[in-house]
Amino acid sequence: MKKVLIGRLLPDEVYASLEGLNVVRRDETHPLSAEEMAAALRDYDGVMCTLGDQFSGEVFAGVPSPRCAILANFGVGYNHIDVAAAKACGITVTNTPGAVTDATADIAMTLMLMSARRAGEGERLVRSGTWEGWHPTQMLGLHLSGKSVGIVGMGRIGQAIARRCHFGFGMTVHYFGRTEKDLDFDAVYHSDLKSLAAHVDVLVTAVPASPQTRHMINAEILGAMQSHARVINIARGDVIEEAALIEALTQGKIGGAGLDVYEFEPDVPQALRDLDNVVLLPHMGTSTAEVRVDMGRMVVENLQAFFRGDTPPNPV
Repeated sequence: MKKVLIGRLLPDEVYASLEGLNVVRRDETHPLSAEEMAAALRDYDGVMCTLGDQFSGEVFAGVPSPRCAILANFGVGYNHIDVAAAKACGITVTNTPGAVTDATADIAMTLMLMSARRAGEGERLVRSGTWEGWHPTQMLGLHLSGKSVGIVGMGRIGQAIARRCHFGFGMTVHYFGRTEKDLDFDAVYHSDLKSLAAHVDVLVTAVPASPQTRHMINAEILGAMQSHARVINIARGDVIEEAALIEALTQGKIGGAGLDVYEFEPDVPQALRDLDNVVLLPHMGTSTAEVRVDMGRMVVENLQAFFRGDTPPNPV
């Protein structure tokens, strides 16, 4: 029976589906250490890893003949794994797309609404005990319905966000990506990111982390945005150049931001935390019980298929 390390605490329902595997549970909430990752590659046939488990080229180089044959990632993003180095060692890498799409799109809409309507700021006001009651000019925000949204990356998640904006809020959809898409709703394609940023009231990132997407939202792009516009990041933290974002928010170059991810996560700069015009969430884009169970079951399906000798459903 194949020996598999489950590297992070999962919902109980997931463990019930792990039949046929010799499972070792690591019921921790923090990432694997370098020593634990080396031991995982050396001592197990398969490993479930996830965000924060930095399987770098150096980690693989430290275990030149790994026993591990599959890294089954819990999550759609896998920028914490050096996939090329893993494959060079003969290790298959899988992920869990699909299960996260709607939940991530929902959190994008949450951040858009919270930022536009100043919901975080308003909640802090009520909790402070200093709210003096309703009046006509209190905490005026941005009316989201009928505005324009720019989606950076029109993949599975980007399209789910765009549909919510178009059909739910009557927003005009603009998007930037490598190629123009054949979509089932009206959308304006921009081949230039700066042009997109200049045209929209809300700019939403929905791209995977890669060397090509790192800091793609930088001072130049933020500078092209309208002064009332919001930027929303539900992708990966380093897609936005955090220092440039702080400057844009501080100087009033943009109207606000909504962030679920951070460049140096879990470290969030004090400068961001001090600003009222930014909504900060703790990377909870897929944080629903149903979605996390679905993600876990996709991990199990990838592991079981691989050890049966079949191609896993979700190789990367």
